[in-house]
Amino acid sequence: MNDDTGSVAVALADLRGAVDTGFAKLNGRLDVALQRTDTVEREVAELKVKLSTLESKVWKWSVAAAAVGTGGATGLWQLLNGG
Repeated sequence: MNDDTGSVAVALADLRGAVDTGFAKLNGRLDVALQRTDTVEREVAELKVKLSTLESKVWKWSVAAAAVGTGGATGLWQLLNGG
């Protein structure tokens, strides 16, 4: 092995080490990003459930308010018309 071959082998070994280190860092960042994505997806699912529950409660209350309002209007109409 002459000096050129040895220096190329060393350079390739250094390059391999740099590439391995880069991939390890990238994998770590991807793992963090995936974990954050999973957390966000879980939070969105929880918020959808809460929103659905809230919407159903608002709908029930609006129906009840409309029924009470209708009953009150009917009573007022009867009162005003001597009924």
